Amino acid sequence: MNKDYYDILGVSKNAPKDEIKKAYRKLAHKYHPDKDGGNEQKFKELNEAYYILGDEKRRSEYDRYGRVFSGNGAGGGPQGFDFNGFDFSGLSDFSDIFSDLFGFSYGGSESGARKRRGRDISIDLEITFEESVFGVLRKVLLSRTAVCDECKGKGSAPDATFKTCDICSGTGKIRETKKSIFGTFTSQKTCSECRGSGKIASKKCKVCRGEGVLKKSDEISIKIPSGIYDGEMIKMPASGEAVPTGVSGDLYVKIHVRPHQIFRREGDNLIMHLNIPLSEALLGGERKISTLEDQVKVKIPEGVNYGDVLRLKGKGVPHKNGGRGDLLVKIIIKMPKNLSRKSKKLIEELKEEGI
Repeated sequence: MNKDYYDILGVSKNAPKDEIKKAYRKLAHKYHPDKDGGNEQKFKELNEAYYILGDEKRRSEYDRYGRVFSGNGAGGGPQGFDFNGFDFSGLSDFSDIFSDLFGFSYGGSESGARKRRGRDISIDLEITFEESVFGVLRKVLLSRTAVCDECKGKGSAPDATFKTCDICSGTGKIRETKKSIFGTFTSQKTCSECRGSGKIASKKCKVCRGEGVLKKSDEISIKIPSGIYDGEMIKMPASGEAVPTGVSGDLYVKIHVRPHQIFRREGDNLIMHLNIPLSEALLGGERKISTLEDQVKVKIPEGVNYGDVLRLKGKGVPHKNGGRGDLLVKIIIKMPKNLSRKSKKLIEELKEEGI
């Protein structure tokens, strides 16, 4: 009885290649025999399923005829990676999957070891409401491991001479091959003697003592874009921790916007409340109000109601594609609590007129 490889990987028959690869990676992690709860038989079935479905030609034949093997699929050569009779050397992305699963490249691979990467850094930065609306350039002092400015990360003195590393013979990498029931595993790591450069300097950098990196405090500039929201994160690539002969991590800046006493934000619009007396609501008038950048006159129409909104165009948050939102002024009618005799008399007269 033919096996259902789609069912083994838990994917549909029209699943794209990326989905099949992702499903195999997840299940191989789960069922690898060296892991707790692993299952050797299930692991072999997964390898068989991915061997067929991970290759377009073999997948096409399987979809048409069932379990069919093309070419030399029944045996792996000395450079191949053989799982229960299946040669994975033809799958260009399998070495990446296997390296991710077990930390090795498959036997015979000449692919380089993954480059070391520094640690990411996360900081919090508080800004004013005005700065969140219009944007700002802020400078912060950041303590981290950074690339040495003197040697630019090389670790060598300016007048140093170089010779080939005896440990790695100038390759910058050390290889170690192991055999197991699942095939040949070749681990590859950076040479600790030359730090991957393949060369040994006659003189080390005096500032970093040959490390290429050092602990220091830097003043860095962070550009806060206009219209940023509270809680948003700004990513600054390669501004995190540095590592010798590797790539620096990233810096993540979480923005905290200080609330404003008058304004609040809804999308690209700003909202404020304007308190006016009952008489001004009835008769109308004119008010001078402060926006985030200047003062403007606002005309209060006669007979305005509580909760009515006056719109000031172009006084809100700048749009990312140009232009600005509006300032919405919500009318709040302040009702009198203690009326004088004169006020009561006048209101009685208005009452008689049906007002």
